[in-house]
Amino acid sequence: MSVVDDHPTVEVESDAPATDGGFRWKRFGAMLGITTAVTAGLVALTGQGVLAANFSISGMPFTVTATHLHGDGFAQFATIDSMIPDSPNEGDTGGQVVVIVSAIDKAELTKLCQSVSLGGMHLKITAGDAGTPVKADSLIVDSDLISGDTDFRNIDIGQDASTLDKVHDRRNGGVVKGGEGVFSQQASSIDINNLRQNNYATTASRFTLPHLRMTFTDDGC
Repeated sequence: MSVVDDHPTVEVESDAPATDGGFRWKRFGAMLGITTAVTAGLVALTGQGVLAANFSISGMPFTVTATHLHGDGFAQFATIDSMIPDSPNEGDTGGQVVVIVSAIDKAELTKLCQSVSLGGMHLKITAGDAGTPVKADSLIVDSDLISGDTDFRNIDIGQDASTLDKVHDRRNGGVVKGGEGVFSQQASSIDINNLRQNNYATTASRFTLPHLRMTFTDDGC
């Protein structure tokens, strides 16, 4: 995820309930200090299979919005997603995109909207807008931009990504974690109001979407 204001503030409450506000995102590269050297290190780790993605991404970003997200068990670290060789979508990226992995053990999203631009139209999916939220287990999202008003509880910032332990990997066993020496953060819970993401990949061990609707529209989320 990324920071929205030039001067972000963090409000951490270990005993009091979460409130609106607290943390605003802009570009996560700024918050985590992803320099050229760090990016090169991530490329090396990915090449060694330490941070390899579960699948080759299409390279087409998609937008996800929700009026509210609540997650129990949260972890976050940087990595690189790769496209297939000579992907028509690679542009000047070389077929690789630096992303931030946001993992949530158990997530609920209210009024979820997902859209991808197909040129002259958008493929749009909506769910969780009829009183029952979308639910996901072991939700993992790869993004290069996220915005929203965010509250963490019991957050640890600057933790080595190889030691993360808040999110269960129900697909492969163990826990979701990154490579050794990679900057990360984790929290016991997270709440985001007015969530907006620019994503390249999403995985989950289970994804329940009540009142699902999929259609082609002129505009996206």
